[in-house]
Amino acid sequence: MSNQVQAVHGSGVHGSGGRPTMKDVASLAGVALKTVSRVVNREPGVTPETASRVLGAIEELGFRRNESARLLRTGRTATLGFIAGSWTDPDDVAVYRGVESMAREHGYLMYCGSTDSDPRREEWLALAMCARRVDGLVIVPAPGSHDYLASEIEAGVATVFVLHPPELAGVDAVLPDARGAARAAIAHLAAHGHRRIGFVGGPAGEQRTALRDGYRQAMAAAGLPADPAWQALDAAALADVGLPVTAVFCAGQALTQGALRALAARADSPAARADEPVAWRRVAVVGFGDFELAGAIASPVTVVSYDPVRIGYAAGELLLSRLAGQQAPPRLIEVPVRLIARGSAEFPPASGPLPR
Repeated sequence: MSNQVQAVHGSGVHGSGGRPTMKDVASLAGVALKTVSRVVNREPGVTPETASRVLGAIEELGFRRNESARLLRTGRTATLGFIAGSWTDPDDVAVYRGVESMAREHGYLMYCGSTDSDPRREEWLALAMCARRVDGLVIVPAPGSHDYLASEIEAGVATVFVLHPPELAGVDAVLPDARGAARAAIAHLAAHGHRRIGFVGGPAGEQRTALRDGYRQAMAAAGLPADPAWQALDAAALADVGLPVTAVFCAGQALTQGALRALAARADSPAARADEPVAWRRVAVVGFGDFELAGAIASPVTVVSYDPVRIGYAAGELLLSRLAGQQAPPRLIEVPVRLIARGSAEFPPASGPLPR
């Protein structure tokens, strides 16, 4: 070992338990401090041979870049925040995987939290992450206003909403194509002869509004009536033996599962067996969003699906483009959807008059 290397190891920087510094790396590699800085920060101007010597010294010493110093120099922390609605929601987890993949490729660390769809918890988490100087946020929004973020976004915290539209104008979002999903579902049901098609929309929200608008547009395009009563169906209505529709489009995974339970209860009810022809108990179902076991249960469910990992990756790309200085107007990226036919919608309605 050279006298130079011995001097570094004998300096007490390691032996005293202190962390190795860039000066130690420079001394061990036999280069200027600025050269080490260029290698650490991936700047040009260093020959491959010199860079290799610096990286070898970094590895030998166990040097780690001082992120606090980098923050003071650049104003950036290389951290992103991700706020999920729930870690039990497969879509939220898949979106996170997409964002994390993009973040890892670009050297960003992630803070994570979940809200259980509680807007107060979302606000607390988002502002807590901003207080810790994250460079950007990806949020699966809870219901309610997101005005609390306006000042943070104005201050430079890049923010992208995913899966559901936020209640905040002028922000970036990456969403599944809700209107396209509704058009695909209605066209599929109409192609199998259904004319009385209902919409199970659940609580009001921006995405549900887009799905309902898509439903109305698709019904009109197919030349079908869209009775207002058919656009406000819920589990109680679906369980009613007097259900006036032969098919339904459900605006979310939980709504699809609730509809299936209600329709099963309806088919098994004594009133249905006494008063209703057997054929009328079978209602065609198309759901928005795939879910676990949708294709494996006894009656597999037809869905209009989207790729949540792709949504997360696109959100990460958009976020990092903003951090790189892109000043384009706010973007809405709609990820394509596709219909997966599994059997719950691929049959014609019963013939004859509806039961009363």
